[in-house]
Amino acid sequence: MLLDVRTYKIKPGCMAPHLALYERLGYPAQVRYLGEPLCYANAESGEMNSIVHIWVYDSAADREQKRARMMQDQEWKNYLAESAKMGYVLEQKTSLMTPVSFAPPIPPRKV
Repeated sequence: MLLDVRTYKIKPGCMAPHLALYERLGYPAQVRYLGEPLCYANAESGEMNSIVHIWVYDSAADREQKRARMMQDQEWKNYLAESAKMGYVLEQKTSLMTPVSFAPPIPPRKV
């Protein structure tokens, strides 16, 4: 199992419009290819104006295949273009992680 942990820094004052844009244009396309995220949350303390989401894959190959299919989707391309035009996202960090042996199992995500 592979966890894709993504942290995005959002321009101050733009969290609500960013989330609205993603919910309307990005989320439906992303879920169609990746399944539901394990977590999708915004900061209440600490690194304010940030969002963390975690996607679960069977393997690095599974991640690569699903993301490649998603990148061909016109709806996803439209979201990326609109997001870039709005300029809400200031920074992205991606960490690929694997669960430790003693952690509770992560249930499979439906695609």
